[in-house]
Amino acid sequence: MLWGYSLAFGAGGDFIGNFDFIGFRDVSAEGTDGAISPMLFAIFQMMFAIITPALVTGAFAERFKFTTYIVFLFIWVTVVYVPVTHWVWAPDGWIAGIGALDFAGGIVVHASAGIAAIVAARMVGSRRQISRGVEPHNVPYVLLGTGLLWFGWFGFNAGSGLLADSVAVTAFLVTNTSAAVAGLVWMVLEFQQTGRTSGVGFATGAIAGLASITPAAGFVGPMGAFAIGIVGSIAAYSAVKLMAKTRIDDALEVFAVHGVGGIWGSIATGIFAVQIMDGDGVFQNVGLINGETGLLWANFRAVAAVAAYSGVLTYVILKILDVIPGLGLRVEGADEDLGLDITLHGERGYVADGAD
Repeated sequence: MLWGYSLAFGAGGDFIGNFDFIGFRDVSAEGTDGAISPMLFAIFQMMFAIITPALVTGAFAERFKFTTYIVFLFIWVTVVYVPVTHWVWAPDGWIAGIGALDFAGGIVVHASAGIAAIVAARMVGSRRQISRGVEPHNVPYVLLGTGLLWFGWFGFNAGSGLLADSVAVTAFLVTNTSAAVAGLVWMVLEFQQTGRTSGVGFATGAIAGLASITPAAGFVGPMGAFAIGIVGSIAAYSAVKLMAKTRIDDALEVFAVHGVGGIWGSIATGIFAVQIMDGDGVFQNVGLINGETGLLWANFRAVAAVAAYSGVLTYVILKILDVIPGLGLRVEGADEDLGLDITLHGERGYVADGAD
């Protein structure tokens, strides 16, 4: 509302916007020439702006100071998310200028958040008295949450076309296809390793499929989505197993699922893209499967640049916050052992019968 939208989408130059829209000044609620209104577009962009740092939060759950997190949220969105958004989605952004494409946030949201998550998890350190792979607290809620995410993702992806047209329909279909096949592939991988399948495993695979298809949703066909979901699930599953062997405690596997999924999907866009509309309104086949390498190379450069920028800036921000008196990153050990709901917020998530 105050400055993020203006800096992201104001016409400032290659790297950052300007203050033309500060405080939503001149952001009209009226659309023109059949397009959605600037205010509606800005409201839609608010969703991306808050979900990205929310993903990062999952990496350091149960050990990060809440007051520091609020400060981190404002800074990270301003100096990491906003510039990356301008690079990729503003017409004059430098990544848009090299021809890279990100339909709904594979680079802007998932790659940037995934890299920030692994940096944050490493800097904050592992949870106390909790082993890796801790059993989920409430599996029905995990599945309910996955269903809500899956349904909401249709708006996330199909809505990114900004019109109710054939591109939105295709984005809707391929989003569902990738999620479904990725969830099934995760179950197969689990069964091969353990002889069992789990609801949480299917849910995790589905989210990996959703993250993977996000940058490609408006550009690929159903079979491209099928391939993206398969490889995205395998890549995320492998990353989860690899991360378990490290000392990095990413509590919700943000890097493995969202980061790896978003990175793979962004590269896969350059492989499987089959419907990029040119200036004359004609669809062009621009993916590697049609012998074209330009989009693949552009998206690779975009992912590398955003990953490096997000990783370095996240490290710098957290390093500074950690040495500021009164802030710091991590709560005291006793507070962590008792639980942050109680120690930081004075409330319990669940109260048993007879509890004080």
